[in-house]
Amino acid sequence: MADEDERVRIGIVGCAEIARKLCRAISLSPSATLWAIGSRSIDKARSFAHQNGLSSSVRLYGSYMEVVEDPDVDAVYLPLPTSLHVQWAVLAARHKKHVLLEKPAALDLPQLDQILEACSSNRVQFMDGAMWLHHPRTSRMRELMTDPQLFGHLNSVRTLNSTFCATPEFLDGNIRVKPDLDGLGALGDLGWYSVGSILWAAGYRLPTSVVALPQVTCNSAGVILACSASLIWDWRRTVATFHCSFLANLSMDLAIIGSNGSIHVMDLTIPIEEQSASFDFTPATKFVELHIGWSTKPERIQVSSELPQEALMVEEFASLVRGIKRSGCQPDSKWPEISRKTQLVLDAVKKSIDLGYAPVHL
Repeated sequence: MADEDERVRIGIVGCAEIARKLCRAISLSPSATLWAIGSRSIDKARSFAHQNGLSSSVRLYGSYMEVVEDPDVDAVYLPLPTSLHVQWAVLAARHKKHVLLEKPAALDLPQLDQILEACSSNRVQFMDGAMWLHHPRTSRMRELMTDPQLFGHLNSVRTLNSTFCATPEFLDGNIRVKPDLDGLGALGDLGWYSVGSILWAAGYRLPTSVVALPQVTCNSAGVILACSASLIWDWRRTVATFHCSFLANLSMDLAIIGSNGSIHVMDLTIPIEEQSASFDFTPATKFVELHIGWSTKPERIQVSSELPQEALMVEEFASLVRGIKRSGCQPDSKWPEISRKTQLVLDAVKKSIDLGYAPVHL
């Protein structure tokens, strides 16, 4: 654990439900400390602190700007509605605060580029809140995918499929279905994970084209409640599909089919159990004689985690911030690049929907 004066001091801008999870993650992170909470009123900030048992040493503010302007805050976590991201992320960067931004990162690529430019020009770290990327299971899957004897290599991926659905309770007044707050709906909230996991499995090589599939479901305000799309890599003869929905039972599935093996995950973004997560790996296989079975059974691979994935995300973020602050390191460009590619594909899906399901070429 880092010394108290070496820990990265994080301020949280907004008291959304997800902020409760990050408060816990910060408390579990050896390299970070929760320094401040800001809400739209001091009463809301105090209520949040009381409900979550926060230390009396945490500074409570009745506005977002007070957190951003606090000279002792090193970094901010922004769990705000997507429509507010560009305003507050840019302000935070201009005040030299490192930015951990909840997903989806922006309503569109031009907005995200404003955020990333502000972070780059002010030499602060940017990272979005896709926690699953920091789980050790993700690294283990990558190891298998790059082992030529077990899976092949990333270019050998032939088919990808991602499904992310959430329970209908999201429909009752949630910001995710309000056009002035989170106008991308299920595509932004859940599709961010689906698109992100597909790009991760493809080694972050962008597809050649993107096409949304018909039968998109929207609410009366025009916000997407369910949609599907295909991503195509012409030169690799690879195709991916995803479906995201607020109208189906909880699922977080990812299937990666290569030329010499396959990986299946059923709880990608939030593991069923916090301390351990698994996936099924099937190496090269074929039918046995008479086609009455398979020559190889899938292997269940279990990966333990000493910290929850959100705490590991905070640890990674804090480590980068400390390197910039203490050692003069440059911000890691990996994380903004991942977010930008995810947003680019998300925008293409939305454009395809708006064009009547026409292909969009990247």
